[in-house]
Amino acid sequence: MNYLFLDNGFEEIEALTTVDLLRRAGISLTTVAIRGNIQVNGAHGITVHADKLFEDCDFADAEMLILPGGAAHLENHQALCDLLKKHNAENKLIAAICYAPSVLGRLGILAGKQATCYPGFEQYLGESYVGGLVVESKNVITAKGPGLSSDFAFCLIEKLAGSEIADAVYDAAQY
Repeated sequence: MNYLFLDNGFEEIEALTTVDLLRRAGISLTTVAIRGNIQVNGAHGITVHADKLFEDCDFADAEMLILPGGAAHLENHQALCDLLKKHNAENKLIAAICYAPSVLGRLGILAGKQATCYPGFEQYLGESYVGGLVVESKNVITAKGPGLSSDFAFCLIEKLAGSEIADAVYDAAQY
């Protein structure tokens, strides 16, 4: 199972494009609200009904953890931070786009890896910052921002399901 975490203020295009394209690829993905309310308000007035609440998930089956950008308080959710650090220590897949790679940087998850992020947050990535649009380094995939949501999602599909599935979704989506 793969999990995408939602907090109030999330970037809708980053979260929903990723959810849509991964599900089109047949990849199991659960959206998780981290603040105890199944309804999560996006940065641009779109409210999403998450699949589950954080506290109702076990995460033992987690293959990839995905953080969309926009939600400026992800790093204040201690249980999520602990989960991300544990997942990284087990060399499992983590993906983050826009603002969210800065959370990984603050948690030390990007040490020894390369990453990108939305302009203005580079300092939180430290020596890991290399720029680029979508960067895959070891067990972490990062992307620069909202306009790269499809590229980010296709990279995740290729990693989780292979290039043949990614190409089929790519063609079906007329991308």
